[in-house]
Amino acid sequence: RTPGEARQYVSSLAPGRRSVGLVPTMGALHAGHLSLVQMSRDRCDATIATIFVNPTQFGPNEDLEKYPRTLERDLELLGAEGVAAVFTPESNAMYPEGFSTFVQPPSVAEPLEGVCRPGHFRGVATVVLKLFHAVPATHAFFGRKDYQQLKVIEAMTRDLGLAIEIIPGDTIREVDGLALSSRNRYLDQAERERALLIRAALAKTEAAVLGGEREIDNLESMMRETLNPAGAADTRDVDAHRVDTRGVDKIDYAVVVDAETLEPIRQLDRRAVALIAAHVGQTRLIDNQVLTDSA
Repeated sequence: RTPGEARQYVSSLAPGRRSVGLVPTMGALHAGHLSLVQMSRDRCDATIATIFVNPTQFGPNEDLEKYPRTLERDLELLGAEGVAAVFTPESNAMYPEGFSTFVQPPSVAEPLEGVCRPGHFRGVATVVLKLFHAVPATHAFFGRKDYQQLKVIEAMTRDLGLAIEIIPGDTIREVDGLALSSRNRYLDQAERERALLIRAALAKTEAAVLGGEREIDNLESMMRETLNPAGAADTRDVDAHRVDTRGVDKIDYAVVVDAETLEPIRQLDRRAVALIAAHVGQTRLIDNQVLTDSA
């Protein structure tokens, strides 16, 4: 429950357990989280998960208070996956009275989420660094669904010379293609159908690239048209799924950018990534698709 206990636990592991995998989470676990646990278990001698809803990465009008907290169920799931331990600190253990030191995140944090959620990545970088110190692991596992977060953590680890290897895990999806997220539980049935437009927009962009499209403006226009935030109230088939095409309620961004720097590009002449952040009802969802010029 405290950083000191976590460090002591890692130190107490048998000498033969030379590699320790860390899977940081905010709880409300789903198959995406568990896939990272499985990756760690396959790669490392011991796996430690963390469950901490980090207050410093939430903005003043975001969902900190209503963020789902399902600790008992989460612990059962992690136990079934064979983790060695779970670090579940209280907020005052991570941010004691008088706390005032934060990590300035790297430049890759500045666009996109950095614009839409000011201060978000400062909180992410700070808590991740603190978790790395509390649980001195050799490897840490993060999902590609939070693509910009992954790039921020990779850059911070590189820039600060941290002795931990960052291992990315693939996005895990529902059968209908919706990226797994703890926030999906906020969606009612009609909203969930509209949320499928996010995956449809990414799939159409990937198909266009495979068909030879290289103009970024055209790809981004295609995504926005598919997301269609002010569209008609009818429904039709989109990529073999029956979805409500009234559209999402708000698009924060729908862009194709450089896959490493997340800087804008004009032509698909390098490895790139299509990134979407959109609101469906009161729920904000993100997803992405990596694209290559040789696809």
